[in-house]
Amino acid sequence: MSAAEKSALRRQALAARQQHGGDQAGITRHLSAALAPHAGKTLSGYWPMRGEADPIPAMRAHRGPLCLPVVTGKAVPLVFRGWDGGPLEPGPFGTSHPPESSPVRRPHILIVPLAAFDRAGNRIGYGGGYYDRTLELLRSEGPVIAIGLAFASQELPSIPAETFDQPLDLMVTCREIIQPKPATTG
Repeated sequence: MSAAEKSALRRQALAARQQHGGDQAGITRHLSAALAPHAGKTLSGYWPMRGEADPIPAMRAHRGPLCLPVVTGKAVPLVFRGWDGGPLEPGPFGTSHPPESSPVRRPHILIVPLAAFDRAGNRIGYGGGYYDRTLELLRSEGPVIAIGLAFASQELPSIPAETFDQPLDLMVTCREIIQPKPATTG
């Protein structure tokens, strides 16, 4: 898939998110259910921006350590700092993250923001490759579960995966929890 084609899919999904949004109560209900089996494990989420599905209510209910991602530079994996619900600092690209004084943590479960997803576990992010690099690194060090979080309106029929794309282990929307199904050929 060319960069232009991926960019067009990203714009299509983000426009659908802006037009249709979704049910935040459904996001919280389904995400809480998806996180329940992972009590005690370190969970990373994200601070929502630009109309993203909000993981914070489900994160606050998680029984285990929390952390948030920090962008430390261009084209490098994310770093995760512990978060106890306290104040955040502004980061690059409109992000918010814990202060530098917060401890660095290795998450076992990651709630991944996205622009679009399909039922095979493919996603389109925002174009920086941060989560693909981060998931590749974390998966090389041991087990980690990536949960894509989006409104149902962000689903696309198919997203071609590239060699560097890291698949999602689960997708959570305002309507359902989706186990990836491999794409069929033929």
